[in-house]
Amino acid sequence: MNYIWEVVGRHPTGQQPTGAETIQKLCDRVASSTLLEDRRDAVRALKSLSKKYRMEVGTMAMDHLVRILQTDRADTETLGYALDTLYNIICSDEEEEPDDSEEENQQKQEDDLGAQFTEKFIQEPDNITLLLTLLEEFDFHVRWPGVKLLTALLKSQCAPVQGIILVSPMGVSRLMDLLADSREVIRNDGLLLLQQLTKGNTAIQKIVAFENAFERLLEIITEEGSSDGGIVVEDCLLLLLNLLKNNSSNQNFFKEGSYIQKMKPWFEVGDDNSGWSAQKVTNLHLMLQLVRVMVSPVNSPGATASCQKAMFQCDLLQQLCTILMATGVPADILTETINTVSEVIRGSEVNQDYFASVNAPSNPPRPAIVVLLMSMVNERQPFVLRCAVLYCFQCFLYKNHKGQGEIVATLLPSTIDANSISAGQLLCGGLFSADSLSNWCAAVALAHALQDNLTQKEQLLRVQLATSLGKPPVSLLQQCTNILSQGSRVQTKVGLLMLLCTWISNCPIAVMHFLHNQDNVPFLTGQISENLGEDERLVQGLCALLLGICIYYNDNSLENYTKEKLKQLIEKRIGKENFVEKLAFITKHELYSRAAQKPQPAFSTPEHMLFDHEFTKLVKELEGMITKAVLRSSEEEKKEEEVKKTLEQHDSIVTQYKELIREQDSQINELKEQVALLTSQNEKLQNTTTQQFSQIQQHKDQYNILKLKLGKDNQQTGNQAEAAHVNGLQPEELSQLREQLEELQRQNQLLQTQLTEKDSLITSLKAEGVPSGERATSEVTELQKEVELLKAQLQSQTAEITQLQSERQELLRGSESTAAAPGGDSVYTEKTAELESRLSAQTAETQKLKGEVKTLLESKELMEKELASATSTTAIMQAEKSKLQQEVQESKKEQDDLLMLLADQDQKILSLKQRLKDLGETIEDEDDLDSRDQFDDDDDDEEDDEECDE
Repeated sequence: MNYIWEVVGRHPTGQQPTGAETIQKLCDRVASSTLLEDRRDAVRALKSLSKKYRMEVGTMAMDHLVRILQTDRADTETLGYALDTLYNIICSDEEEEPDDSEEENQQKQEDDLGAQFTEKFIQEPDNITLLLTLLEEFDFHVRWPGVKLLTALLKSQCAPVQGIILVSPMGVSRLMDLLADSREVIRNDGLLLLQQLTKGNTAIQKIVAFENAFERLLEIITEEGSSDGGIVVEDCLLLLLNLLKNNSSNQNFFKEGSYIQKMKPWFEVGDDNSGWSAQKVTNLHLMLQLVRVMVSPVNSPGATASCQKAMFQCDLLQQLCTILMATGVPADILTETINTVSEVIRGSEVNQDYFASVNAPSNPPRPAIVVLLMSMVNERQPFVLRCAVLYCFQCFLYKNHKGQGEIVATLLPSTIDANSISAGQLLCGGLFSADSLSNWCAAVALAHALQDNLTQKEQLLRVQLATSLGKPPVSLLQQCTNILSQGSRVQTKVGLLMLLCTWISNCPIAVMHFLHNQDNVPFLTGQISENLGEDERLVQGLCALLLGICIYYNDNSLENYTKEKLKQLIEKRIGKENFVEKLAFITKHELYSRAAQKPQPAFSTPEHMLFDHEFTKLVKELEGMITKAVLRSSEEEKKEEEVKKTLEQHDSIVTQYKELIREQDSQINELKEQVALLTSQNEKLQNTTTQQFSQIQQHKDQYNILKLKLGKDNQQTGNQAEAAHVNGLQPEELSQLREQLEELQRQNQLLQTQLTEKDSLITSLKAEGVPSGERATSEVTELQKEVELLKAQLQSQTAEITQLQSERQELLRGSESTAAAPGGDSVYTEKTAELESRLSAQTAETQKLKGEVKTLLESKELMEKELASATSTTAIMQAEKSKLQQEVQESKKEQDDLLMLLADQDQKILSLKQRLKDLGETIEDEDDLDSRDQFDDDDDDEEDDEECDE
């Protein structure tokens, strides 16, 4: 205090200044001092007064302190004092719990005061941005107070501060840097800051996760000793829970980053589990909660299934089952482990099968399910543990028809083993024990073994129970109704009624067995019609639900209890309006609403344990249908049945049309595939043709270039090369023409064979005497003449083709003899001009011939189609002799088409012959060729003489 008086100056003796006056003078000193030391001393004095005079310092000095943060950035000591002062006025360090109402009010006033100062501080968003900038300062005296101040601001006004940080450039990234600080104090307080920052803000949670928070937090947990670590591990786990809970994006990122596999070492426990510290229990409890967040039933089914699969593959589920069966584990950890295993196996077939194979380390070994059920029906076990075991059993049977069948099979007479305790025996023992909570748990567990499984509902009707010596056994269904009629506790009645409703719903055979007992319906109507207390009204509602199920799923197989008779009984004994009112009371019950929220049974006391989550779904589904069924008259039911039949007929018609459309779609798809295939083939052929044309053009260009390059001096050598090139090129084209002519010859032979078959067919028809009258005979004669004419034409065409082949052979021999003759160089020189002209002509004519050959091939395909049509027509003529005249006319028409095609082919052959002549293949004798060569030599000698004269 003396230091403060030295700063503000001493007052005259007897005039002690008040705290407000002192603070005002210090504020003036901060605002007016020009020396840094003076301002630093004044801020340090304000810091020492900020806890005692929180209101005064916050009111008068906040603006000056913010200005210090803005102007004195270079002096880290002054910044540290200013940040500590702001922290003291915003957050009270007194965390002692109040002893009475006065201290409670005082604490509330202090919290309100902190909220007011926080609101004043964040009125300027730049103040938060300034604070984030100061956190980049590495100096401990600036960074640590800054972290504490921002944490206090978030605690006081979380949402507004989060909004400012979110829009601040690199705001979250700056805070993530705190986890990398080598000073543990700053790192640990950074964890607390990030906990406050990530509360309830999905956007910030995503940014923090993508700033590599998962990797860093898991590293810190490992460094601190995992579950054996201290409070830092707890802070890391709390931050992980903030990031993952109800955030599907971060959960997917956590799974895809293979961080689930890194959780397995957390749950490694030894043989000696005694003496766990409170911190280890807390850490392991949070770790189990983290696993549950990843597989929570509120997550999307796909995300939950993928996490369950990953946990099984990395042996995390196996490690949890080891803790489940270990000895010495604290009760709350065991309870949470059971809940965790429950959600890891819920709805996962692979995980459920593995859990069914787990055995407890006992002698002899017992299945884990049996050991857990023994705890559930034992009234000496803790209530929360029994609830956890029930939840585990429910999750094991959820969408697990195989597991449901195994549980029900343990109750059937053929599978009961007297030497061992089975799950079914434990459930029956709990169902009929004196403990009402065991009755309720066993009834709900057995109901889950029947959930959405018609086969097991029918199988359970076979179960027989021995009541006492000397009396015949009774069915399980009858024993349940007997206990109901004996006036049990409300909890027991509710459990048995839920079991019966689940059992007979959507199972007409079970409804028939229930109605077959003459005492059941009078008992239900009597319960519903009575005026009972508040607790019994719930039982009345469940009785109404059970009776309504008997009406809705009644197949009218029992004459005394048909749908109509049961509705008449309700109208006489209860009244329809009263019945509907009793039924509606179920959904209005407070505990019904709680149970409908989530699958896990969470009850504060055993007395509140009345409804099961799956049963609430059944009530929601059946209430409306039962109400309509009871209020509806018989005429309306008949009309509705007629409408149903009509709808079924329409549905069948629609189904047929759908199938037809599917077939047509498949055909269309096949045709599209064929079109695509043909299109691709066409494109390939076009590309091939284009390439061939381009190659020919390249050969032409190369020839022209060589011709221009070769000068007059190298004329002889060039002529030899060109002649060799021509002689090399011509045989290839001639061989192609030979193949085409041979193909045409084969086609003509095939046509001749087909025409011969037609001739023989017509002759046979004539011999059979099928046509009647002179007109049919004349038509057959004309057809024979036309066939003979076609034969003659084909023979002539064959001869012409043979002649062309001989001429081609002569041409080849002539070419070879010319190249091998003595004085070949002079011969080549004389024939250069002729070969040059013939080369261009041959190239053009070859392309034309190729086009004509293609046309002939197309004509051949058309002729083959026509022949196929003629063949089918002939078969019809043989089968139906009465229509001979019409068949003869069709044959005549087909023969006319063939004549036209053959004439066209004849014309094409003549054209080919003419083209071959143009190519020089029609050489009459060798003398003409020698004289022509001599004439060319004389012309060359005259040209040489003229050049010499010049």
